[in-house]
Amino acid sequence: MSQHTPQQLQIFLDIATEAAMAAGAILKDYWGKLDEVEEKGRPGDLVTAADKDAEVAILKVLKRHVPHHSILAEESGQIGDNQNEYLWAIDPLDGTTNYAHQYPVAAVSVGLLVSGIPMVGAIYNPFRDELFRAARGLGATRNRRPIQVSETSDLSKSLLVTGFAYDRRETSDNNYAEFCHLTHLTQGVRRSGAASLDLADVACGRLDGYWERGLSPWDIAAGVVLVEEAGGKVTAYDGNPLKIDSGRILATNAHLHKHLSTELLQVPPLSGWK
Repeated sequence: MSQHTPQQLQIFLDIATEAAMAAGAILKDYWGKLDEVEEKGRPGDLVTAADKDAEVAILKVLKRHVPHHSILAEESGQIGDNQNEYLWAIDPLDGTTNYAHQYPVAAVSVGLLVSGIPMVGAIYNPFRDELFRAARGLGATRNRRPIQVSETSDLSKSLLVTGFAYDRRETSDNNYAEFCHLTHLTQGVRRSGAASLDLADVACGRLDGYWERGLSPWDIAAGVVLVEEAGGKVTAYDGNPLKIDSGRILATNAHLHKHLSTELLQVPPLSGWK
């Protein structure tokens, strides 16, 4: 992987921020005005004009500033050489189902992977006007102020968050058992419906840990940088290094990481629950 100076990463972070803010403005313009909501093939996997137009806005910013970089976008797919060292993973509207129902928990997520490693991330929630930013070695901020993960070290005193994949109706590998198991062991498990915001909330200490399966790189690329730069830890369920395209992630404040990983690996199957 190429070495990058803090100045170079700052430039990339500013580009990610410009793209996220441009898309966020479009999401606000469309709010409550959607004429049509489509399904992309799986029940509950929605797309709207807001998703599409917000993605166009992000692509315009990236193509203007970094035309030689590749892009992986939720609606457009792979753009450019998939062997490119630089890959922007973008979700123009994370939380489309929430957005379509006018439930204001949704965000724009713009992340940059360098040789497969998340290096830069900007997440913008236009409904709370919260901008989360991070770049490797430069720290993490919320609305330009430094953030850090929580100090919770006892799982029984923690508040966690997770989500459920679109194919949860068709597969037994659906996270329900883990949700029940960890709800019993903690002060609660939340489900927001927007992975990027779940990671942002772990990064700023509102939540102590997050796990989920069935994810795409654009869901988590930006948030991974946020959590790690805020002092947290991000891995696979078993504690091994995260594979960004595996679909599974465990992110915590670091204090709870080993305990939460252990519990995830020993969850009894749902069929055995009374």
